[in-house]
Amino acid sequence: MAVASSKYPAPDLVPVRRALISVSDKTGLVDFAAALARAGVEIVSTGGTAKALAAGGVAVRDVAELTGFPEIMDGRVKTLHPSVHGALLGVRDDPAHAEAMAEHGIEPIDLVVVNLYPFEEVRRGGGDYAAVVENIDIGGPAMVRASAKNHAYVAVVTDPEDYAPVLNALELNFGSLSLDFRKRLAAKAFARTAAYDAAISGWFAETLDIEHPSWRAFGGRLETVMRYGENPHQSAGFYVSGDRRPGVATARQLQGKQLSYNNINDTDAAFELAGEFDPVRSAAVVIVKHANPCGVAEGASLKDAYLKALRCDPVSAFGGIVAVNRLLDAEAAEEIVKVFTEVIIAPEATDEAVAIVAAKKNLRLLVTGGLPDPRARGLAFRSVAGGFLVQTRDNAVVDDLVLKVVTKRAPTEAETADLRFAFRVAKHVKSNAIVYARDGATVGIGAGQMSRVDSSRIAARKAEDAAAAACLAESLAKGSVVASDAFFPFADGLLSAVEAGATAVIQPGGSMRDDEVIKAADDAGIAMVFTGTRHFRH
Repeated sequence: MAVASSKYPAPDLVPVRRALISVSDKTGLVDFAAALARAGVEIVSTGGTAKALAAGGVAVRDVAELTGFPEIMDGRVKTLHPSVHGALLGVRDDPAHAEAMAEHGIEPIDLVVVNLYPFEEVRRGGGDYAAVVENIDIGGPAMVRASAKNHAYVAVVTDPEDYAPVLNALELNFGSLSLDFRKRLAAKAFARTAAYDAAISGWFAETLDIEHPSWRAFGGRLETVMRYGENPHQSAGFYVSGDRRPGVATARQLQGKQLSYNNINDTDAAFELAGEFDPVRSAAVVIVKHANPCGVAEGASLKDAYLKALRCDPVSAFGGIVAVNRLLDAEAAEEIVKVFTEVIIAPEATDEAVAIVAAKKNLRLLVTGGLPDPRARGLAFRSVAGGFLVQTRDNAVVDDLVLKVVTKRAPTEAETADLRFAFRVAKHVKSNAIVYARDGATVGIGAGQMSRVDSSRIAARKAEDAAAAACLAESLAKGSVVASDAFFPFADGLLSAVEAGATAVIQPGGSMRDDEVIKAADDAGIAMVFTGTRHFRH
């Protein structure tokens, strides 16, 4: 029967006389334990932790002395014992609890320092099934949760980053820890075990191909607290899941001020699209503004690709995010810094490029060490009122799709290359999405409209504006191809593209009026291919 907290109010200051330490991550372990020992704290420990402490000159008592039972089953069973959990869960102001502890010789433990078996690291490292399972910690989470529940009397530490604050608090309070401090440690402890269990359950679902598990959990570690969220009145934090997919979460920021919430969102969108382009085949540059690409291009060099991408919408590119699919070189960096840019993200950068970007002190430069794999499996989720939606990542790649020619005229080789390019970009444009492209570069993008025909008209207008900015006589859409992320429900969207000057179309197909749309394309003398794959992005 649970004891009501009001019956035995938690004391504010609890002296720390005995600590149980059992850690996988031994960062700072010996120095921390030695400081505790100097403060008169008795150290109890287990297995490898006890050996590391003894080797570091710290006096340590083996947990087997408390339990009267040795570690067994290769260390699987060592702290799962009443002498440990009674020491952690006992309500010390409850006479019945105190009597039970005295009767069974249970010595109270005031501080528990536990970090868990490296399940996440072993999973990310590609360990086999048996190795991953063996790194599921049982005793550790049990001790953490017991200590966190009984934070009225016990402090629990799950992160080496908290070693210094614990030592400082002990010094300030003459060997004791305050209730508020213990509560905060307990909150962090429960969050850690929740994230740990989320990783385990997620791995099982993935490994066993359980598409829709009955319970779904996601966890992450706070990377940084931001100045604000999408808007100044919203608070925000950036959490990392431990997934090694190259991107913002894994990047090194070489320079520039802290990334904002919107910076991270837009940079992720830009780099995911950059990952669609094979760096061996060509250089590619993506410019994103408000999570939508405003210019994308391939080229013989990053400079060439950047200038082509910039031409698509130089107005929107101001204050945008630039992502590249190759080593950022000085030539490209010199062009990029000519336009006000918030973030540059690249797999790597030359020293010369880094120096050029460094001249713009507020411009952030991120290097990731690689590109995201567009074909990789994964999950995407978003919150809704009362829950969240989970789906698999859109990992369909146009190069893997069979393009079905549905018109009398087949696209030329050059048109086919541009059709694939345009459809690759459309995958990353908010729906409804229309993308005009020519010669491996976007020339007009229409995004996020309620009507597909409106997206087509906006993209055509963008192409006209870009031509005017470049002092060209005709729209950049003349002689282009067009991609639609979903089928044309009516012929009007396609006819709008024809009017803009498109000569070929790529779309998923599947409309009840496909025949009508195909006839309109044939009447206009343009080529059209179906992919059979839709790329809605909301």
